[in-house]
Amino acid sequence: MLLRILFEKRLDCFGLQTAQRRKRMMQVNRYPRDMTGHGPNPPAATWPNGAKIAVQIVLNYEEGGENNVLHGDPASEAFLSEITGAQPWPGMRHWNMESLYEYGSRAGFWRIHRMLSDLPITVYGVATALARAPEQVAAMKAANWEIASHGLKWVEHKDMPEDVERAQIAQAIRLHTEVTGTAPRGWYTGRCSNNTVRLAAETGQFAYVADSYADDLPYWMRFGSNDQLIVPYTMDCNDMRFGIQAGFTNGDQFESYLKDSFDYLYEEGEAGMPKILSIGLHCRIAGRPGRAAALRRAIAHFSAHAGVWFATREQIADHWAKTHPPVNTPRPSAVQRDAFVAEFGGIFEHSPWIAEGAHDLELGPTHDTAIGVHSALVRVFRSATDDQRLGVLNAHPDLAGKLAAAGKLTAESTSEQAGAGLDLLTDAERATFQKLNADYVARHGFPFIIAVKDNDKASILAAFHSRIDNDRATEFAEACRQVERIAELRLIEKFGA
Repeated sequence: MLLRILFEKRLDCFGLQTAQRRKRMMQVNRYPRDMTGHGPNPPAATWPNGAKIAVQIVLNYEEGGENNVLHGDPASEAFLSEITGAQPWPGMRHWNMESLYEYGSRAGFWRIHRMLSDLPITVYGVATALARAPEQVAAMKAANWEIASHGLKWVEHKDMPEDVERAQIAQAIRLHTEVTGTAPRGWYTGRCSNNTVRLAAETGQFAYVADSYADDLPYWMRFGSNDQLIVPYTMDCNDMRFGIQAGFTNGDQFESYLKDSFDYLYEEGEAGMPKILSIGLHCRIAGRPGRAAALRRAIAHFSAHAGVWFATREQIADHWAKTHPPVNTPRPSAVQRDAFVAEFGGIFEHSPWIAEGAHDLELGPTHDTAIGVHSALVRVFRSATDDQRLGVLNAHPDLAGKLAAAGKLTAESTSEQAGAGLDLLTDAERATFQKLNADYVARHGFPFIIAVKDNDKASILAAFHSRIDNDRATEFAEACRQVERIAELRLIEKFGA
C-alpha cells in the first residue's frame, strides 16, 4: 500500500511534465506480454467444498456458422473437419465439407447431449449457428447448460479491421440474446485477432473472456479502467487434435491424454494447489461414435474420484471474482522515468544512474514485481564498467562506522544495520569493526559489503575475517554479488509494504 501511495503522489507530481519528457516516455521500449502470471505461488483456488480440481467441459457449437457462400462468405470452410488438408473453394459451396459440419448438428450434438446432459457444460455458441438450431438451443437450455458467445460467425478474425470486429461483437451479443433469451456472460472468439480480448472487455458485458491459453487458473487483465477476468481455454485437451496432422488418430489417445491431464492436476490439488482441467469438444468431432466412447470412459474416470467439481465457465468465473477480486498493484514499467528513478534510485546506494538505465530497458508487466525490477536494475549494474561498479561499492557505508555513529546513513542502511544489531555494539565491538573496516579498505580499495539482513553480528564478523585476505578480484566480485543481494532485499521489503 505504501509503495502504491508513493507512486500515485509522484505520478501526480510529474503530471505536468514538459512536452519533451512526454515524447521521451513515448519512445521508451515496453513489452506488453505478461510472461510471469501468477508466478511460483499461484493463489489458492479454494474451489467449492474443498474440491481438488475443477473440470470444465466446453462444447463448441459452430455448425451453421462456418464459412459458406450461403452465409455471405467468399469461400467454403476449410478448418477442423475430417478432410485432411482441406482448402477453401472460392465462390463455391463445398458439399462434403457442409455435410461434415451437418453431422455435428444432426447427430453429434445429440449424442454428446445424451452423454453429458446431467453435467454442467459450457457451450461456445456461434450466434448465427445458434439462430439456425432452435431444437439444439432448447436442449441446451433444458440441460441448464451455460451458453456463452462464440462470436457472430465461425470465421477468421486476424485481418478484420477493428471497427468491423467491434460491430460484429455487438451484433453477436444482440443475436445471441434474441435466440437464447439472455445475453451471454462469457466470450470466446477462437480464431481471434490481436484486438479481440480488448474489444470484448470494452463492452463491459462479460464475466469472463476465454481467448487465452496462458494458464491453468483464471487471471485478470486491465483495459483502461476496466478489469476483465480471463478464464483460459485449451488446445491440448481438445478434440480439435483429431483434425490436425500432429494430433490424435484414435480414441485411446484422446482418452489417455485426458486421463493423464486429470491425474496430474488432481495430484496438484491434493498437494494444495487446485487447478482447472479445461476440455474442448466439437459436435462434429467428439460426436462421432469412436471418439464419444473415449470421452465417456474419460468422464467415468473423473467421476470415480472424490473432490471433483464439474462446473461451467460462468460458475468458475463467478467464484474467482468473489474469491480473488482484481487488485490493481503499482506498475513500475508503466510510470514516467522521473517517478521510476525517485522510487528506485536509492536501491543501489546513492546510484540513481542504475535506475535511469533500467527504465530505458524493454520493461513490461513481468517486471512489475520485486524480482522483475531487480532483474532490470542488476542488468545495468552488471553491464557497467569496473570504475562505475567501484563507485557503487564506495557509495556503501562502513559497517558500524563513523557515518552510522553520526546518524548520517541512508534510511535503508540505518534500518539494515539496526536489524543486525550493529546499532547496539559495545565500545570494544565498535572498535573491532572500525579496525576491520580500515584494514579491509586499505587492502581492497572499497568498503566491506555484506547483505546484513541475511546475517547477524556474529556471522558478519566471521565473514569479515574470512574475506579480508582474499585477492582483490575475488573480493570485488563478492562485493558486487552482495550489493545485488542488498538491492533484492530492499525491493522485496518495498513491494511487501
